[in-house]
Amino acid sequence: MRKGKGLSIITIVATGIGSALFVILGRFGSIPSGLPDTNIETTYALLALFAILYGPVAGLLIGLIGHTLKDAIFYGSPWFSWVIASAVVGLIIGLAARSIRIHDGEFGAKQIIRFNLIQVLANAIAWFVIAPVLDILIYAEPSNKVFTQGLVAGVSNIVTVAVLGTLLLLAYAKTRTKQGSLTKEA
Repeated sequence: MRKGKGLSIITIVATGIGSALFVILGRFGSIPSGLPDTNIETTYALLALFAILYGPVAGLLIGLIGHTLKDAIFYGSPWFSWVIASAVVGLIIGLAARSIRIHDGEFGAKQIIRFNLIQVLANAIAWFVIAPVLDILIYAEPSNKVFTQGLVAGVSNIVTVAVLGTLLLLAYAKTRTKQGSLTKEA
């Protein structure tokens, strides 16, 4: 496939694998928060990793497809306001991929701070604004309920991505050779 025309094979494969892992972690890696229909999700650390590694399209699609499948399989039907919020998280974090040079083996303090600022912004937009507003518009849910759920989900996702997402990215960066670290012997 030519560059610039459609999705690359790598993006398609990453989307399939990422979506499948999103479903599995959504089922077995969720911790009840104590608030109905709101869990502490490890899936967002994985979503952040894939979005940084494969970019905004993969991040958006993994959030969209993975969350849709997870809801359909485990709850009977997707809750589209939260599906859209997951897609937005993947998209925004994926947009940051160019500014974080993880493929070059660089993920030091500066990149960690940049990554976490971006993921906090992405999760805040998705869970403090998009999910509750769409819950009200699509499902006519009471505003106090959905903004409380959005606050709990957003804060827990921010913490989960800050801890697990950062650790995953640090581990990945250690597997990469730093740009310019190899020298040619004379």
